[in-house]
Amino acid sequence: MTKAKASTTDAKKRVATIWLDGCSGCHMSFIDIDERLLALGSQIDLVYGPLVDYKEFPENVDLTLVEGSVSSEEDLHKAKVVRANSKVVVSLGDCAVTGNVPSMRNPFGVHAVMNRAYLESGLVHPAVPSEIVPKLLPVVTPVHANIKVDFFIPGCPPSADTIYFFLSEVLAGRTPDMNAITRFGK
Repeated sequence: MTKAKASTTDAKKRVATIWLDGCSGCHMSFIDIDERLLALGSQIDLVYGPLVDYKEFPENVDLTLVEGSVSSEEDLHKAKVVRANSKVVVSLGDCAVTGNVPSMRNPFGVHAVMNRAYLESGLVHPAVPSEIVPKLLPVVTPVHANIKVDFFIPGCPPSADTIYFFLSEVLAGRTPDMNAITRFGK
């Protein structure tokens, strides 16, 4: 006698996280879910992110949490790959939702920012890098300005409780009311 296969509703959800231009505070809040991560572990497989050692973003991801704004060509490419391979995309934190701190460079322009950082900063051998450092986009934008986003979790960073609430609601098949638990900058 063989075991019956689990139905697709019983399968774990494939969850990914990605970090664009931000400070990683949102990922720190994700980790701060602490022991509740173990409870989520029975419902999800974390298939990609800075906490996972996979190098390429996988296909068929159920939900991706995107931290950070889109500031470089590399960020834009990553965002498009996430959207193409994720059923649900979530902007996690104020940088992803509004551009927040990274977008503070917008009024100055890329040239002025690069000169300040690499030529005027007192380096022994001042030079604007042409390799390794991703090419900056003319302006920093929130994730939804570049790809379709399904949910927004504001906060700088959102609390562990807020992230856990969101994930618990989605995993239970409910649409989370984020206004009930958080607001921008909280």
